Amino acid sequence: MTSNRRAWPKAILFDLDDTLWPIAPVIVQAEEAMFQWLREHAPLVAQRFTIETLRQARLQLLAQRPEFQLDLGALRRAGLLAAFEQAGENVAKVELAMTEFFAARNSVVPYDDVLPGLLRLKGRVLLGSISNGNADLQVIGLSHHFQVSVAAHQLGCCKPDAAIFLEACRALGVEPQDAVYVGDDILLDVQGAQGAGLSAVWMNRNGSNVHLDHGVVPDAIVADFDGLLDWLKRAHG
Repeated sequence: MTSNRRAWPKAILFDLDDTLWPIAPVIVQAEEAMFQWLREHAPLVAQRFTIETLRQARLQLLAQRPEFQLDLGALRRAGLLAAFEQAGENVAKVELAMTEFFAARNSVVPYDDVLPGLLRLKGRVLLGSISNGNADLQVIGLSHHFQVSVAAHQLGCCKPDAAIFLEACRALGVEPQDAVYVGDDILLDVQGAQGAGLSAVWMNRNGSNVHLDHGVVPDAIVADFDGLLDWLKRAHG
């Protein structure tokens, strides 16, 4: 009797935001922390803008300059620079404001299953990450778990472009067909990775059915690292 199971993948690559930790509350807290800094150190900006109007200005800037999608940190910096100029505030303070933002933006708390899951995978496969965001794994304290970390703002292309997945595979020294990508976004992560020749696991922590709307068929759907490891054992022995 033959088995349909395949050998374990040589590499597993992960998305970061909303796959390894929730990001929305972190961004809210980071924006609040930065705005409090503006009140104290750049009051002309804080008097003229709110968190929401700064956000709307960033969205308008992104619409005008879609290349900022590659680097959301650069988008935020450019938005702040424009706000400082409009308010007549000292633009030299923009970098200090960004430092305040990034410190809070990297104060993430991984989901409970993440660290145990990474430790269970360690030594069995190569581990890497691919992100369109600005998370700093070294600051967060997770960089030692990953052999390779590829970020859109460093590479100059972003998910779902096949190039970012292929670069991560190249850096790990594996072929795309020997790698699995795990992410929460059905289009950027799952469809993008499959288009680059990787297997793709949808980390669906909230029980969404959005994949049905887009006609995307993940290689597996899991709710956490336990589900991922179970699938690996079932599918790959």
